Amino acid sequence: MTCMTNAPAGSRARTVGIAWLALSALAIAVFAPLRYLLNSVPDLAATGEEVATHYAAQPAWAQAALVLHAGAGGLALLLSPVQLSARVRARVPRVHRVVGRTALVAIGVGGVAGLVLSTVSLAGPLGTAGFGTLAVLWLSCAALGLRSILRGDVAAHRRWMIRTFALTYAGVTLRLWLIVLIPLMDGDFLQAYLFTPVLSWVPNLVVAEVVLRRSRAVSATPVGA
Repeated sequence: MTCMTNAPAGSRARTVGIAWLALSALAIAVFAPLRYLLNSVPDLAATGEEVATHYAAQPAWAQAALVLHAGAGGLALLLSPVQLSARVRARVPRVHRVVGRTALVAIGVGGVAGLVLSTVSLAGPLGTAGFGTLAVLWLSCAALGLRSILRGDVAAHRRWMIRTFALTYAGVTLRLWLIVLIPLMDGDFLQAYLFTPVLSWVPNLVVAEVVLRRSRAVSATPVGA
């Protein structure tokens, strides 16, 4: 009886969680890149935006990398929830494959651009270390996910792509942390931003690993146990 009571609750929680991930990813995927696609970095800097102000003083290659990172990262974030949908995988596998390839290309472009950007990060050495590590892990997890599916190892592919999504979702969690941290830092954006090179992705990856461990534990539990 307890199992029957807990199952619907667990299912509802999962549905709510997936809905939140999808909607928040959609919001940031549209909002974040749009500014850089519709305006030049110097124009955004003229409005007083801290990140744009920093990169407006950087060489042209850094500004180009910022636009590429924002656009490709936004596309990867937009497509990732589709890839996580079991319904899409089961009912329209061709869509899953096409969207997956597009997302991997976007991650490749966004990851390389992010790695380049980390060398001139607004957060200084902390940004270089934190965002640089994020870029390397993002590219690596995506590459390992691709290698797994090419080898026909679907289970490993899904594990690596869950990790990849956790890192892609850093675009959302970075902004959520800023909402929390800026008031705590008395409105000082830069002081708040210094925490994001780590907080934007490490908790995401920890959560992903917990989910994967629980999933493996459930799969290993004998039926009727």
